[in-house]
Amino acid sequence: MKKTLQNLDWSNLGFTYMDTDYRFISYWKDGQWDTGSLDSGNTVTINQGSTALHYGQQVFEGMKAYRTKEGDIQLFRPEENAKRMAKSCQRLMMPEYPVDQFVEAVKAVVKANESWVPPYESGSTLYIRPYMIGVGENIGVKPAAEYIFSIFVMPVGPYFKGGLTPTNFIVSDYDRAAPHGTGAAKVGGNYASSLMPGHLAHQRQFSDCIYLDPATHTKIEEVGSANFFAITHDDVFVTPYSPSILPSITKYSLLYLAEHHLGMKVSEGDVYLDQLGMFKQAGACGTAAVISPIGGIQNGEDFHVFYSETEVGPVTYELYRTLTAIQFGDLEAPEGWIVKIKD
Repeated sequence: MKKTLQNLDWSNLGFTYMDTDYRFISYWKDGQWDTGSLDSGNTVTINQGSTALHYGQQVFEGMKAYRTKEGDIQLFRPEENAKRMAKSCQRLMMPEYPVDQFVEAVKAVVKANESWVPPYESGSTLYIRPYMIGVGENIGVKPAAEYIFSIFVMPVGPYFKGGLTPTNFIVSDYDRAAPHGTGAAKVGGNYASSLMPGHLAHQRQFSDCIYLDPATHTKIEEVGSANFFAITHDDVFVTPYSPSILPSITKYSLLYLAEHHLGMKVSEGDVYLDQLGMFKQAGACGTAAVISPIGGIQNGEDFHVFYSETEVGPVTYELYRTLTAIQFGDLEAPEGWIVKIKD
């Protein structure tokens, strides 16, 4: 039997923290993870010497659960989040949380918070935040001896309240990550370093920054905390490739859909800032918005407009429509992309 929904204004949710009923939490000690459990807590007590506080030994993920038109609940490619988190853990010398256990834990916490999963017609979703931190009595610069893995959830509104709308971005002089650094790992330090450039961009009325490759400052890498893509005039889907870029699950899903559903050619490689004229449409992609259409990019004194500053390009819109239809269960998904939450 499905649980009665919480009494919320589902169509007017923002992207803000909200306490829900249960979280999942597991502890790593003496070289192994415990079985983990659901509890109703919303705080974590850790030792003041924890490596997460001093040396940035922490990783996290972002994903969503979707309610279908029939009222069922489903996850979108959760194994990919589990694999990406494992790679982030490897980079920071943290113990990996097993992929199958990660997926089962996500399913358990979503099921336990079923009444918080927004109804289909609201366009809202249940945001899922898995994270891992190094804890325990530490002071030296070395990996922690103990770790906490946890998952909490909350309902969030659709990113675009007034529909899919292009916004403008500005090229930043700051680097998001160092060459051969942690750019490809989903770690808090990458986001901490983006706070100032993002603030400066907002002060100038831009949505966020365009980050260039840290070695040469000639190639586009990321857009704020999202991946970049563009559509050439002859309909090739292009997205940057670099060891400094976080491998976006949304981006790789769009690459697949562009090729196999829209019949487009696709390319993952260098995207040079001085060659923006090659593209008729552009966007940023990630879990929160799926796609944020880019109207224009400010680079020094030059402002380059793609399709329009007010209207979404047709290819960008079709990619958005296709992916969200799969996520909400309105379109058959490629094999293995959808995991159902069973009653």
